[in-house]
Amino acid sequence: MRYCTIFISKLPATAMAVYPFMIFKNQGASLIRRVIRHELIHFHQQLELLVLPFYVLYFLNYLLNLLIYRDHDKAYRNICFEVEAYANDDNPDYLLQRKTYAWINRRPEKKR
Repeated sequence: MRYCTIFISKLPATAMAVYPFMIFKNQGASLIRRVIRHELIHFHQQLELLVLPFYVLYFLNYLLNLLIYRDHDKAYRNICFEVEAYANDDNPDYLLQRKTYAWINRRPEKKR
């Protein structure tokens, strides 16, 4: 999948996918295959939701998780889209076998 690369040194994350742009904190991050694969998974999620609804659902899922976990990191890691991306970003074949809307079946971690 083709994408445009942007570098923003003050980016609060290592990388971010905003279709069709892949934004990286630095050039080193843009060379890490796992990071790229993670962001490509987000591209697929964004495209199957026609981009804008992805961001609405992402934000709402984060807010709901924040109420549940009361912790930013846990809330972020348990966003349904992130659960799918983190679970599969180390699998080079994942995007070839990924089922549409795979993020729906992802299980968040249990509240502790």
